[in-house]
Amino acid sequence: MCGLYGSIGFVPDQARIDIVAHRGPDGRGWREFGSGAGPVALGHRRLAIIDVSDAGLQPMADASGRYWMVFNGEIYNHIELREEMRAKGELFVSVSDSEVLLRAYMLWGEDCLQRLRGMFAFLIWDEREKTLFAARDRYGIKPLYMAATPRGIAFGSEIKQLLDLPGIPRRMNIPRVHDFLSSGISDHTSQTMFAGIDQIRGGEHATVAVGGHGPLVVEIKRWYPAEASEMKLPESKAAERFRDLLADSVRLHLRADVPVGSCLSGGLDSSAIVCLMSRLLRSNAGGPKVITISACYAEKSVDEKPFMDAVVAHANTQPHFIFPRAEDVFQRASDITWHQDEPFGSTSVFAQWCVFEEAKRVGVKVMLDGQGADEQLAGYHSSFSYYMAGLTRRRQFVQLVKTMLARKRYHGTSIMEQMGSCVVPLLPRGVAGLLRQKHRKLTQHDWLGTDILNQQGNPITAFQLASDELGLPPVTDIRTLCLTLTYGSNLGMLLHWEDRNSMAHSIEARVPFLDHPLVEFDLALGNDHKIVGADTKRVLRKGMVDVLPTVVTERRDKLGFATPEQIWFRGPLRPLISDGIEKTLARYPSLLNASGVRELAKEMLYGDRPVDFTLWRIVNLGIWGERYGVGM
Repeated sequence: MCGLYGSIGFVPDQARIDIVAHRGPDGRGWREFGSGAGPVALGHRRLAIIDVSDAGLQPMADASGRYWMVFNGEIYNHIELREEMRAKGELFVSVSDSEVLLRAYMLWGEDCLQRLRGMFAFLIWDEREKTLFAARDRYGIKPLYMAATPRGIAFGSEIKQLLDLPGIPRRMNIPRVHDFLSSGISDHTSQTMFAGIDQIRGGEHATVAVGGHGPLVVEIKRWYPAEASEMKLPESKAAERFRDLLADSVRLHLRADVPVGSCLSGGLDSSAIVCLMSRLLRSNAGGPKVITISACYAEKSVDEKPFMDAVVAHANTQPHFIFPRAEDVFQRASDITWHQDEPFGSTSVFAQWCVFEEAKRVGVKVMLDGQGADEQLAGYHSSFSYYMAGLTRRRQFVQLVKTMLARKRYHGTSIMEQMGSCVVPLLPRGVAGLLRQKHRKLTQHDWLGTDILNQQGNPITAFQLASDELGLPPVTDIRTLCLTLTYGSNLGMLLHWEDRNSMAHSIEARVPFLDHPLVEFDLALGNDHKIVGADTKRVLRKGMVDVLPTVVTERRDKLGFATPEQIWFRGPLRPLISDGIEKTLARYPSLLNASGVRELAKEMLYGDRPVDFTLWRIVNLGIWGERYGVGM
């Protein structure tokens, strides 16, 4: 886990790798080359996880000096790949996964990507052919940004590395800011919220050939398709296969030469990882206890500590509990926003920041987390709308009624509310989009109703855009919903937040649910392996029945690393939220409908309607604009 930088044509500037020193405090490297398009620079900051000796320093070159690589991430099957290449006559001088990656590229070219199990973003400069090859892992776990202008092309691990390059102003990208404000979605297209800075998306690679005349051209291709096959399995077989795949993924994700711990929220996903880690570590005589870090609250509405305690006792972990405080939210907000690069959607990101801060304090350098399961397995309660719409299409009315009654019993969701929510997925997507827009204007005071935002003229939602960008099928049921959540709309944003929060504290965050054999299996499963009655993530519950404590497998609530925002916003943070809203309106006076924003805020802050994430998005947009000096 590291930070990288590469550029062609721009004047080499080593400050562009030093600005992400937090990503790699264990080593620094810089190398410059010549080309017909101008200077070429590669920079690297190292976080030493596997082979912590100097043999893993980068930029890393092969013996001939032809290939030079900077790499961020981990190749979990590096041991197996090294043995495969040794059988072909390859010689190695280290036990690092970085050298395995470099030699795999030398041996197989871009086809090496298909062989990798891991998270990665890397650049390889071919000094002989004068080409730069860049690639990102299947799901975009590790970041890779790009700025292309007539002056040159640059890549970086964080957006801040590319700001103020010639031709890159600090100006917001209005369409993506609109998506963030209206839907709370980001990282759902190749564009960022900064104009002129894009990302290489998960499953893509890029090639820059230096030669010929005219500006440099970046050729971007998708090497890992955003799709999934379909399979039918009995529930028992599916559960068994799921358990085996997840256990194998956790086994690989434990490979490290430094201390490894885990985030523990008390939910199904993180609890499954912690319990499997404990089993694997205990299988070795004298194996260490799993170190767990958990965020807790006194507010019962979001407190998951009873479930955490059950897992700690069941897995015999070494627990650490933190209690994020409302008074720290605004004190940390500017620094967190600087590390995140872009505005973030809720104070849950602050809670996650506190977890990684505690992990650093106790000396854990690698943290496993449960990110990704909700997207693959329909873990969000909003998934029920699509599940029930599917039952309606198939005229499975008995099962529909049973589901509604179960949700009313376990989740407290009224029958009328459920009937309304399952109608929208049945409508043509254009009609559904128009209804959502009309509903938003009627119920939210048209706070986005300004000329600047109306000029976007986008007839579809950010969620639909995420699906269309990747050519995914329209979202009509659980299967197509999971495809869009995993590849397009949701997962990339959550991975962005986790990467920045962990790397701000020089910690490597690993996500075992995103091992691609497991993801491909999960996405191929039929709908009935995901939602049954009031149960989400059915295959996980069944597969982990002898691994997790019963109190966790039988959980039916869904908090999602929540903070007590409603209590905080209506209590100690109310004046700060109000002040933050006014600062955003003052900074961007023509962006939002000020009167609509104030009316919406008044209703939420004084109890006329529930607090949602909208207020924080508005506030954080202003914090981002101030910290980065972003203009319109």
